Amino acid sequence: MSEQLKQFRAQIDSLDDELLKLVNRRAALAQQIGLLKEDGTVLRPEREAQILRRLQADNQGPLGDAAVAQLFTEVMSQCRALEAPLRVAYLGPHGTFSEAAVLQRFGQACEGLPADSIDGVFAAVESGAANYGMVPVENSTEGAIGRTLDLLLNSKLNICGEVLLQVHQCVLSNENDLSLIRKVYSHPQSFGQCQGWLNAHLPHADRITASSNADAARLAAEESFAAAVAGAQAAAHFHLKVLAQNIEDDARNTTRFLVLGNQQVAPSGNDKTSLVLSAPNRPGAVHDLLVPLARHGVSMTRLESRPARSGLWEYVFYIDIEGHQEDEKVAAALVELKQVAAFVKVLGSYPVAV
Repeated sequence: MSEQLKQFRAQIDSLDDELLKLVNRRAALAQQIGLLKEDGTVLRPEREAQILRRLQADNQGPLGDAAVAQLFTEVMSQCRALEAPLRVAYLGPHGTFSEAAVLQRFGQACEGLPADSIDGVFAAVESGAANYGMVPVENSTEGAIGRTLDLLLNSKLNICGEVLLQVHQCVLSNENDLSLIRKVYSHPQSFGQCQGWLNAHLPHADRITASSNADAARLAAEESFAAAVAGAQAAAHFHLKVLAQNIEDDARNTTRFLVLGNQQVAPSGNDKTSLVLSAPNRPGAVHDLLVPLARHGVSMTRLESRPARSGLWEYVFYIDIEGHQEDEKVAAALVELKQVAAFVKVLGSYPVAV
């Protein structure tokens, strides 16, 4: 070993010792803050978002901003766990993209509670079995997740945050070669994200829908000549081989998840507000819903319509806007919007995904 290499490693050892002391000092301060909180709330989404944004703004490398966010998310996760355990429900079983979204947002020091459906995630949070829930709401390739939108309409839960998860799909199987595959299991959304690749490489394989990608991996693990389209994390959990990677038709394929909870999130300085509303049945009513936003300079980032289930050809509209509901211009727009809409519900204000 060269003398220079020894010196570099000695410096790393010294820095690691200092990092350990600093992280434990941070953890001790987090414990003290927990004792001072009067409402017992462990998670402050706006505060954590502010921390990550500040660190990314100050980051001079060589670590990238995403690596900095991941590193400090884990630090905050471990510190948060010293206050109280955090239980987060998600669409299970283990190995789903929903579980990956939980880990990306909350870190390893949370307790994941797999549910068998999106309805089950809502129920776990509403009953108090979980502190928060993680549900998919839209995919950049396949669009909105209708069941999540329908449940948001009637649930008393608030949206407390969002997660953008880059989704890479793989072909998993017990077999060693794609030519042996006769059937493929996956969630309908994943089939939609990989149609081009499947048509080109497995055109004759039967496509069978499953409740989740992880459940598809479980089914494939129990059969011969079968495969699953799922994330790489499911391969390890179900002891499957990865026959093909990154088979999604769009390399930028991203799923947006929502964090559900019972708290109202304070402004963080870079926020988003989600609404659901309906228009009275008269000409120009939908246009009138958008006028208050334009008049007060509020930017709309998403508009989605869904059947209202209250009558034939009646619809509700899901809208995301920039800003927090406590911001002056957003608050003014909401007051005016409630005067022209037949129904308005604020689903939550929360930090934009870091």
